[in-house]
Amino acid sequence: MNPARIAQTALYQEVAERLRQRIFSHELPPGTWIDEQALAIDYGISRTPLREALKVLASEGLVTLKPRRGCYVTEISERDLDEIFPLMAMLEGRCAYEAAQKAKADDLARLEGLHALLEKHAAAGDKERFFEANQEFHRAVQELADNRWLLQVIQDLRKVLKLTRLHSLSLEGRLQQSLDEHRAIMAGFKARDAARAEKAMHDHLLSGREALARIYAKEAADGAKSSAKAA
Repeated sequence: MNPARIAQTALYQEVAERLRQRIFSHELPPGTWIDEQALAIDYGISRTPLREALKVLASEGLVTLKPRRGCYVTEISERDLDEIFPLMAMLEGRCAYEAAQKAKADDLARLEGLHALLEKHAAAGDKERFFEANQEFHRAVQELADNRWLLQVIQDLRKVLKLTRLHSLSLEGRLQQSLDEHRAIMAGFKARDAARAEKAMHDHLLSGREALARIYAKEAADGAKSSAKAA
């Protein structure tokens, strides 16, 4: 084996992960031009591993390579969200179906523990902690489904969704609505009703898309009002 080649591979993967986290944190927001020369200097590397890292991120949909213009952080449009969320609803619904069939008593206890955190954070009105517990709940369901193909596609789509600058909990009343939806999901699991769990999860994802649409619509209306006043 060639040690130099192994080191080079590890390098571009590390660079990809660093850039991925900067994109997810919106340190590099959607639409940002990637200054390859500045990044190469900043990381103390040549442009070769950087370009390989950008190819990885492009394959994940996180950056867009534009001929003769360079590389940009991908911008997610309303159309993108309309296309992605139904896929997520279908895939995560299937995860819930398979998880409900495979879950053992201790698996259900784990889900109940995560759901208890959702109840706690909702009661406190803590949207950030609710969001984190929600993410953990979804990951747990995906693990219980134990379907690597489902997991791979879901993870790829969720990476792209991280490009959005808002999450649905920003909408007034969405926190309680989301909690009610999780109660329905848990009811399906407790009843060992795979079809019920699948539908509840499917509807939960689509409800999140509807909330985001209302947020963007409100922002657009507020922006139009501000422009009208300035004129």
